Amino acid sequence: MVEVKINGLFLTQSQASGVILKEIDGDRTLPIIIGEYEAQSIALGLEDIKPPRPITHDLTLSIIESLNAQIERVVVTDLRNNTYFAIIYLRTPEGVQEIDARPSDAIALAVRRNVPIFVEEEVMRKGAYTPEELQEIDESQAQSESPKSRLEELQKQLQEAVEKEEYEKAAKIRDEIKRLESRQS
Repeated sequence: MVEVKINGLFLTQSQASGVILKEIDGDRTLPIIIGEYEAQSIALGLEDIKPPRPITHDLTLSIIESLNAQIERVVVTDLRNNTYFAIIYLRTPEGVQEIDARPSDAIALAVRRNVPIFVEEEVMRKGAYTPEELQEIDESQAQSESPKSRLEELQKQLQEAVEKEEYEKAAKIRDEIKRLESRQS
């Protein structure tokens, strides 16, 4: 397993939200498209902002703690059909329980209690980027077509990927769009 930290949250041009996980002892980053509500909840947790009334993730933690349990770690365990899967490891008086979860919910809980976040190595191999890979993508795109036509094509591909819920693909396309736009600035 690879320990990661949250490297940032993002919003795509098609208004899809996401989280970027970066390995602590390396340079790979893993973008995961998530829901808007979960992105807002993660942002609140990162900033340690307490809403006047508990939101779902705060309520969940209150329930867990009232049962004398605590979250030990969360792990992004799999990537199947462009969907990420996670497990929350919950320490209870009876031992450790594994709870199936969406990565976004697991991360939203983890940031509230400063719990370690891990990603299985196989998931990192499938979905993460290294700086070298990002540079290769940039260079091949710069040689193959004009930035304006490439940007238009990428925006179409991003919209299609989001509509088809191909979130891993959407995150990669979104990254390419951002790189192209920053070059044109």
